[in-house]
Amino acid sequence: MLHLDRGEPDLALQRLGAAEAVVAEQRIGFFFEPRFFRGAALCAHGAFDEAAACLREGLATQLGTLWYRPYGFAKLAEALARHGEHREALAAVKDGREAQEESGCLRWEAELHRLEGIALCGLNQLEEGQIALEEALRVARKQQARSYELRAAASLARLWGEQRRRAEAHKILAPIYGWFTEGFDTVDLKEAKALLDALT
Repeated sequence: MLHLDRGEPDLALQRLGAAEAVVAEQRIGFFFEPRFFRGAALCAHGAFDEAAACLREGLATQLGTLWYRPYGFAKLAEALARHGEHREALAAVKDGREAQEESGCLRWEAELHRLEGIALCGLNQLEEGQIALEEALRVARKQQARSYELRAAASLARLWGEQRRRAEAHKILAPIYGWFTEGFDTVDLKEAKALLDALT
């Protein structure tokens, strides 16, 4: 999960392969549905159809705990949204929220709101999309989840940049980007820096 959050899908797949080998050799089970990781890695590589299929297979099982199902739905929503299947992405977000309520795990709440916003914008429901992105930002700040705050701010800044609200976009993204003192080689921070440069 750390490698996936850092935008390192190849390393995530290497770790997953090693874990699968141990599971097979020792005849033990996974605590976490491995197809969530594989699907997320496939999505990062741009194999959106394959990613969505893998994630749906994982979500169809009861492997592991309810705690991680919102993560699986968030990754499914991401794969669908990035593939342009925005209505399906909204359905995945809805399922993720239900799983979140059932499990009590709010770890991916901000991401679910952000992905909802992206999908709504993809359907040209820009006002609703902005509201969802603003809620993602609010939740991330409340949880002090800086990485998710960066993602939410970048998504909102991207939307405002497209609407020629460049000063507002820069103002929302610059402070959270400036909070980071390391990790500038990660995908999220590289993309945020490129967006800030484009907004100035």
